[in-house]
Amino acid sequence: MPVNGATARRPAYAPSSRHREPGKVRNSRSASDADYTKVPSSGLKDAASEKSLPWPATLFLTALIIPWIIDIGSLRLSIDRIILIVMIIPCLVLWLTGKAGKIRTADILVILYCLWCAVSLGAVHGVETSIQSGGMIAVETLGAYFLARVSVRNAGQFYSMALVMFSLVAFLLPFSIYESMTGKNLLLELYGSILPTQKDYFMAPRWGLRRVQSVFDHPILYGVFCTSMFALVHKTLGAEASPVRRWMRSGTIAAATFFSLSSGPLSALVVQGLLIAWEWFLRDLRYRWHILSGFFATLYLGISVLSNQSVFEFYVHYFAFSQDTGWDRIRIWHYGWLSVFNHPLFGIGYNEYQRPEWMEPSIDMFWLINFVRFGYPGGILMVLTFGFVFLTTALKKGLNVQQDGYRKAYLFSMIGIFTVGWTVHFWNAPYLLIMFYLGSASWMLDIEPGETTGARLDTRRAGRTLTRSP
Repeated sequence: MPVNGATARRPAYAPSSRHREPGKVRNSRSASDADYTKVPSSGLKDAASEKSLPWPATLFLTALIIPWIIDIGSLRLSIDRIILIVMIIPCLVLWLTGKAGKIRTADILVILYCLWCAVSLGAVHGVETSIQSGGMIAVETLGAYFLARVSVRNAGQFYSMALVMFSLVAFLLPFSIYESMTGKNLLLELYGSILPTQKDYFMAPRWGLRRVQSVFDHPILYGVFCTSMFALVHKTLGAEASPVRRWMRSGTIAAATFFSLSSGPLSALVVQGLLIAWEWFLRDLRYRWHILSGFFATLYLGISVLSNQSVFEFYVHYFAFSQDTGWDRIRIWHYGWLSVFNHPLFGIGYNEYQRPEWMEPSIDMFWLINFVRFGYPGGILMVLTFGFVFLTTALKKGLNVQQDGYRKAYLFSMIGIFTVGWTVHFWNAPYLLIMFYLGSASWMLDIEPGETTGARLDTRRAGRTLTRSP
């Protein structure tokens, strides 16, 4: 798997993201007052009154599955990158003028991350690389993050985001089944007949099936793209759906993830499923999350004390598809950190890290590769960005039932992303999607405590309450 992946990707299709209003809020005020006017509007055209995702964000998400590569001079662009180049300045202006809510710690951290990447690349490779590659890192990271910050500003737009994402996976699934059964990547061939795309990366079959690459650079990236939205689809789109429709949608995401036949995405899928099940079965237990946290803390200590492996080694060794894959990742972990120790400040940039000659040059670990490339500052800034987004969302109080359900959906998906990040490096479309995710929940933090407390989602259509459905 390439370390320096910088190719393009993705199909020019996505069903309309317009949908039913995601429930009425029972309160003295209307649902519109309770859900859509508590946070600042994005400033994008009609965003304050719309309950669907603004068109620039919808276009960007759709472009993630368009795999065309467009070479302009020394730049290798894709449709999603071009959209971000166009939108990054307007989004930053809207953010600075308060149209994306308050300025958050995570906003500053993600900016500092991009600045440090440019500095470290300049120190390792020179000014030209710092400007070109550092600029593209800023476009991909800041562009996707702040596009979400200004586009997803209320519960309706969050619902619409989940609907667009589900529609993309549902579109890809029939082609993925065909690819898995026949070994032929029909979708990549169709797009390749119009403009250049990345190469068909054929890998050895597993269980007699081809590992589906779809429109992405590698099968594991297809798996990451699909698994990252399992909980989001189940608990956001499923909140107002019948059980049959909810599980059909969730099953679509699970099936798409399966066809990647990659242990990392499948592990993330299982983790999200277990979190959903835990919440539902213990829904009446107030301290269920404290109990779960205590369980994992005990498990961590038990492995650390009783096993001759670290927790990371234990995880990749026993949850990989093959022993060889597990040992490969353990070696990457050891030699990757050796590289960090040898180059602690600026990292090694896009150079290959020191390792035995027989090892592949890739670093299949997102949470490690930022340390290797950009030193301790770059790695720490990325981890802190993710951590601040997750913790501030997890600790948010004062949401109504609908908003709290969306919050949990987001947190479960983020835990899945965190899990799979230990077994794969995110690049191209999945990286952009994850940066978009990081910026998509800030609207929850701008809701003032007590303003919507006690409001409940109207689920009469489905004949149940939101908190009683798994």
